[in-house]
Amino acid sequence: MDTVKIGEILEPGDDEARRERASKVRKGFWTTMRRAARQVPFMEDVVAAYYCALDSNTPTRVRGILLAALAYFVFPMDTLPDFLALVGFSDDIAVLGAAIAAIRTHITPAHYAAARRALEDAETSPS
Repeated sequence: MDTVKIGEILEPGDDEARRERASKVRKGFWTTMRRAARQVPFMEDVVAAYYCALDSNTPTRVRGILLAALAYFVFPMDTLPDFLALVGFSDDIAVLGAAIAAIRTHITPAHYAAARRALEDAETSPS
């Protein structure tokens, strides 16, 4: 995936676009996370990014970038459909990795603690 495409995906957009992305992410994140858990090597970072994106203390631009990347992750028909074995989440990994790298300093220890709890709960609860 080239840098221009990733840049377009991570563009935070206006307030309405952010609200739409937040709604889409809230509705589909956990289902997609469970499907991708074994394929995304940095799932704790992704879940922490989810909590960071929904945290009202996170700067608006950072929230916009994260919501755009998480919406791409949640949206079922992206560049490489997620149902393709071995490669389905590779484009999602690239987008999420770029977003997380760009805003890593805004993901707090509290976001990581919430992510660890959520991942532990996901492992112990039936699907």
